[in-house]
Parts: sequence; structure tokens; C-alpha cells
Amino acid sequence: MTVSAVLIGFVAMLALLLASVPVAVIMVVTGVVGGTLLFGWPLVQSMGPVAWGVQNENVLTAIPLFILLGELLLRGGLADRMYTALAVWFVRLPGGLLHTNIGSCALFAATSGSSVATAATIGTVSLPNLDKRGYKPSRSLGSLAAGGTLGILIPPSVNLLVYGSLAETSIGQLFIAGIVPGVLLTLSFMIFIAVQSLIEEHGSTVEREPLLPLRERLALARHLVPPLIIFLVVMGSIYAGIATPTESAALAVVVAVGFIWREGQLNWQVIDICFRQSAKTTGMILLIITAAFMLNVTLALGGAAQAMTQWVASFGLSATGLLLILIVFYLFLGMFMDVLSMQVLTIPIALPVVTAVGVDPIWFGIFVVLMCELGMITPPVGMNLYVVQGVRKDGGPFTDVVYGAFPYALIMIAFTILLIFAPDIVLWLPRNMAG
Repeated sequence: MTVSAVLIGFVAMLALLLASVPVAVIMVVTGVVGGTLLFGWPLVQSMGPVAWGVQNENVLTAIPLFILLGELLLRGGLADRMYTALAVWFVRLPGGLLHTNIGSCALFAATSGSSVATAATIGTVSLPNLDKRGYKPSRSLGSLAAGGTLGILIPPSVNLLVYGSLAETSIGQLFIAGIVPGVLLTLSFMIFIAVQSLIEEHGSTVEREPLLPLRERLALARHLVPPLIIFLVVMGSIYAGIATPTESAALAVVVAVGFIWREGQLNWQVIDICFRQSAKTTGMILLIITAAFMLNVTLALGGAAQAMTQWVASFGLSATGLLLILIVFYLFLGMFMDVLSMQVLTIPIALPVVTAVGVDPIWFGIFVVLMCELGMITPPVGMNLYVVQGVRKDGGPFTDVVYGAFPYALIMIAFTILLIFAPDIVLWLPRNMAG
């Protein structure tokens, strides 16, 4: 398979995607057509066992469980109480409740693993409070859209699970690798909010929250315990070696059900909604992953990865130069593609190329997820922008969300460049914990 054939195929898939053809259909058709042209019908016939093998992959069993976990937390009312508990600690910081947006998104992300669910849940809880107290819509909406993206970086993350299955890398190592970048990116967002608030403080009409006594704040802090315990159950069980990612997800679901029952929110209606929504989302994800593996058969046997690796090597690019080019590439793709499509279409080609120049596959997984985060707040397809716009009640212009999220997109780009020059930010924790 030549480089030109790979590029033509990729452009053709992009064109079909822009024509609103489902991404799973695109990959299956491309794989079947390409396989038939290269190797004849016998290759196509061999894709049946591949599809069956994907459905029997143990790692992928964790996906519906983590999705169910997010749905339980969303429907069980834990997010409301968590937001209230954090708000009383951040009220006196420059930016006030905007810090609560970021902190709540980070904490909810550490249990739900979903960016869209994080943005929608925290947005529903916080926007009425922010509007009532006079916060600028662009700042409120931008912080929610950006904070929601933390859902696919801070473990557990469905997108890291997808990457791990496609790249055949350790899910546990990927989860551990996402902790430090997730925390640092959260702090970067909060520092920006504080600095911006100090600059704009003169003439501000924002109503400050009263500072509650320490005893009351500590009493409210008990609502932070459930998400922290769930996070520790997931990460602790994996790190201690007592559970696989799938088993840790199952344990987290059991713990979440216990918390929801204790709060009196567990009923058959909640269970029905959670299972139905989880089944819909899981079906979509697994269909796309199966299609991706079928396409990978054609790419692997056709030597697409080797051809692209040799082509890139002919330019004499360093690992840093290649990654900087990939930032621009993913930034462009993120404007037109959803997160999952970006992953399944690019990882089979990009991963062999970057590993050939010495990039660690664990580090590259965090890089890809960061690029996916960026895609979620870049128009015209940025999913989180539309989610946050959808939960606001004042009917304001969509540009409020776009302008509000733009500074956070710049922060993500700068943060990704920092990781390129300081890869140990990602790799230090998994290396030391593995040791």
C-alpha cells in the first residue's frame, strides 16, 4: 500500500464524514473496498472472526460499566450536592463560583468518565446560580464547556479505554498517566479564572456569596466523600492489582448504587433510565470500535503503517517537530469531527509513526485525549459548546459560549506543548507506581 493510497483513503473518509455518513459505515465500507482491491474477497471473509473477537475483548467490557457509572451519578443527584459542597470553599477566591464550575467538573469527571455528561450535569446545576449573581454569560459558559472536557482526561475515562484497546496498551497505566496532567490542567484553568477576575474586578456587578462558618462548610464537605471514594475504588483496585479495569468499574457501580440508595434516590425509574441510556451509548461506541478493527485488518495487511512511517522518516523530522505538526492536524480535525471518530480514524496510522521516532505510546495516549478535549470546544462541531448552550435558559447567542471557551482552548494548546517538552509530567507517575 502506497502513501498516496493511504492519503486518498483518508481524504475519502473525511469527505464521507462531512456528508453525514455514519463513521462506522465509513470504516466498514473503506475496509471492505480496500481489502477487496488489495487481496480479494478472502480477506473480507476473514473480517468476520475479527468482529467476533472484538466483542469478546475483556477490556471493552469496562466501557458499558463506566458509562453506567456516569449515568447513575448523573441521575442519582450526587452532582447537585457535590456542587453545593465545593461552592462554599471557593466563594472568596477571585472568580468565585467559576472556580466551583471547574472544581465540580474535575471531581465529577473523576467518577463519570464522560465529557458531555460532566458539562451537562454541572451546567444544569450551576448556571441558574451564576445568572442570579450577575456573572458574565461568556465566562460562565466558557468555564463549563472547558471544565467538561476534563471528563475524558481525568481517569476513569472512556476515551482512554478506547485508545488502550486500539493501541493495545495498558489501561491501568493510561489511567494513572492521566492523573497529573488532569490535575495540572484543572489548576491552569483556575489560575486563568483568578487572573482574569482580578483584571476585570473593577466595576464588576457580581454578587459575592456569604462566607459560611467553618463548621457548616465542614458539614457540607460530606457530600464530596462519595465521588472521592468511587475514584479511590477505581484507581486503588487497579493499582493494588486486585482488580482489572473491568472489575474496578463493576466495583464502582456497586459503590455508586449504595450511595444513591443511601440518599433515597434509588428507584426503578432511575434504574430504567440509566440502563437504557447506557445501552444506547455502549451500542454506538462498540459498533464504531468494531468497524475500526475491521478497517485495521486492511491497513495492517496492506502495510499502511509501514508506508506512512517510512514517508514521515524521509522528512527527517524529530519527535518534537512531528508532534507539533500533529497538534495542527488534530486541531483541524477537531473542528469537523467528533472525539470518537478522531480516535478511531487516526490512531491506527499515527501511533506506529510516532512510536517509530521514540514517542512513548502511554504518553501519546494522553496527547491524543488532550487533542480530543480541544476538539470538544472548537467550533463548528465542538460538542461541549452545544451541550452548554443547550442547558442555558436565557436563550442568548451561541457566540457567548464560543468566546468564553476560546481562552481555555489556548491554555490546552500551551499545556500540550509543555507536555511535549516535559514528557515526564505524564510518565513520572506511571513509571514510579509501576516500580
